[in-house]
Amino acid sequence: MCLKIEGPFAFSQVGILHAFIEPLVENDIPIFTISTFDTDYILVQETFSGVSLSALQNAGYEIVPKDESWHKFIE
Repeated sequence: MCLKIEGPFAFSQVGILHAFIEPLVENDIPIFTISTFDTDYILVQETFSGVSLSALQNAGYEIVPKDESWHKFIE
């Protein structure tokens, strides 16, 4: 599963990626990140997709899309 933090963010803003992955780390979810100039991608193994989405929603993040259409990107 690929989660995306879409920018752009000002260079003066710090801790954006850290704040996003903190709920994943607290739930022992292994991740792999790829950062570009204005977007960060967080890759999560499919077996951790459900617990990842729950952890992020419990931390107050809004997941878009809210349905299961994201599966089409990994099939």
